[in-house]
Amino acid sequence: MTMTETTTLTTLTTLTTLTTSPDAPAGASGEVRAKRRTFSAADKLRILREAERCPKGELGALLRREGIYSSQLTTWRRERERGLTPQKRGPKVDEQAPRLARLERDLRRASPGQARESRTDHRRPKKIVAGARAPGAGTRRAERDALMQSLETLATQVGAQTACEALTVPRSSWYAARRPPPTASPRPVPPPPNALTPTEKAAVLTELNRERFADQTPYEVYPQLLDEGRYLCSLRGMYRILAENQAVRDRRHQLRHPARPAPQVIARQPNRVWVWDITLLLSTVRYQCFYLYLVLDLFSRFIIGWLIAEKQSGDYAERLLSASVQRFQLSPEQLTVHSDNGGPMTAKPLAWLFSELGIQHSLSRPHVANDNPHAEAGFKTLKYHPTYPDRFDSLRHAQTWMREFEQWYCYQHHHTALGLMTPAAVHFGTAESLWLKRQAVLQAAYQAHPERFSRGQPIPPRWPEQVGINAPKTLQLSGEGLSTDTKLSPSVSKNP
Repeated sequence: MTMTETTTLTTLTTLTTLTTSPDAPAGASGEVRAKRRTFSAADKLRILREAERCPKGELGALLRREGIYSSQLTTWRRERERGLTPQKRGPKVDEQAPRLARLERDLRRASPGQARESRTDHRRPKKIVAGARAPGAGTRRAERDALMQSLETLATQVGAQTACEALTVPRSSWYAARRPPPTASPRPVPPPPNALTPTEKAAVLTELNRERFADQTPYEVYPQLLDEGRYLCSLRGMYRILAENQAVRDRRHQLRHPARPAPQVIARQPNRVWVWDITLLLSTVRYQCFYLYLVLDLFSRFIIGWLIAEKQSGDYAERLLSASVQRFQLSPEQLTVHSDNGGPMTAKPLAWLFSELGIQHSLSRPHVANDNPHAEAGFKTLKYHPTYPDRFDSLRHAQTWMREFEQWYCYQHHHTALGLMTPAAVHFGTAESLWLKRQAVLQAAYQAHPERFSRGQPIPPRWPEQVGINAPKTLQLSGEGLSTDTKLSPSVSKNP
């Protein structure tokens, strides 16, 4: 490919809107969506039966334990009168739903460990052992013991500090694992003198479970009791007593976001991973702005293509990436495209394009700014350039400036992350010859005045052999790599 063929995609000036059919595929294939808590017909009938059998004053405890409101019981009773088939839009209620729900509940009871692993809410432990847990890989205790055994073997070869850094395990955790367990039983901790007695705790729990407070939180109960001239315990004490009786659950009808793993992509040569994003360009016209679509090669930072439009749209992103793939004549299953998870990035036209061309799609996690750092760094270089105007007069003005910046960035800008090579030199394979020339110049300077180089013969910096996003740390030993993460998806190999 000649230099003239590397000119980026001509900016689209005519803004059109494309329609999509409702049966188009989702933007991110296989993405787990956030869900609200739902109750099956069997769960509703069970809770209703328990509520009818509750003695007077115990209904509040049932509502807090199940995480529901009394209004839901009223709705479920009406549904029971209609056969638990509420009249609403959507698919019909499956007749096998109660039976399936009962079987799933029995399965969770039979294997509590697997049930904990399959949870889909947003809560997860704050501290984790280094290394990803593959599904079905065993218990956490077994995985921790295996990790410590590997660390013990590695420490005998490279030292404790290097081994702990390679496997991202704190040295304190390793020392604690090697320490023998204490033989003496711990001393009993006496209760604090200002703690409530069991009788007082029972009185607080009874008051919280009264019918008048069944649907209210301690933040509502506490001030009402004070207004009545009664003080039972502190606000935090109410929550502690409810937690001791498993009566603290989230009853709000809101989405529960699943925990998403960090995206991991690695590029060892150009045209293996592209990253792209959209940034805002201000205009001199009030209430008007422009959007810059920028595609960079992850390995070389070369500008693959760009487009400036007056709005964000998946149609423009599809045209930009389609023309870029055709220009570089990439083979199927060769390319991975990484981006944020915004609307244009997950649009249906883009999903169709990736499916047709065999492109792997990688998305950042929601509200995580450092999952697409290379595109963000490119935008900072662009907006901190000395010639960057604060505002653009028109769309043509923005296009003209972007063409000049592209020429400078790709062919004149010496990137510090590329060993002071230009993105074009790394992308088109001329960086090696340039590095040899620099090495010859430095060697001649060293031979002429070796006293000026206190650290010996200088070596010019080189570009990295691989560039990754959230890449796992790897320690090389005898030609083998010990990775801290066994789940590298998608991975980019050096061979096409």
